[in-house]
Amino acid sequence: MSSIPDAEALYKELLKGVQALMRPQTRLVGITSGGAWLVERLQKDLSLPGAPGVISSAMHRDDFARRGLSASAQTSLPFDVNGCDVLLLDDVLYTGRTIRAVLNELFDFGRPACVRLAVLVDRGGRELPVAADFAAEKLTLPDTQLLALARANDGAFSLKVEESK
Repeated sequence: MSSIPDAEALYKELLKGVQALMRPQTRLVGITSGGAWLVERLQKDLSLPGAPGVISSAMHRDDFARRGLSASAQTSLPFDVNGCDVLLLDDVLYTGRTIRAVLNELFDFGRPACVRLAVLVDRGGRELPVAADFAAEKLTLPDTQLLALARANDGAFSLKVEESK
């Protein structure tokens, strides 16, 4: 990849995309940790009442035995999931396995009426049939690279590429 996209510019696109997906009863739920950072800022920028949801994939991952519980935040859904219109947010969509795990976690809390997905970056490489309803950017990276969202102390977002281990 020649250059890493500007995460702040992508956030502005994500904000527009999320606005277009919003319905009167939509609740935002961010996937830890990058999606949780995004949803925190989106909730504020969209002037939505209450707190957004945060959801962890840790307990339902198919590689749980290898990874264990991560240090990231655990699931907090400050609303009734039953019959809810849920808009999941994540930083990077890759294989689809995190989304599968998050859906399992979400359904442990109830049965939403609708679940949609918005992401900052769709990097391709899907292993499961998962697609985002909105992606601020689509790009391709080699399988040997990881793309991650970082958040500075002032709340500014950036993307970093690392070689996978």
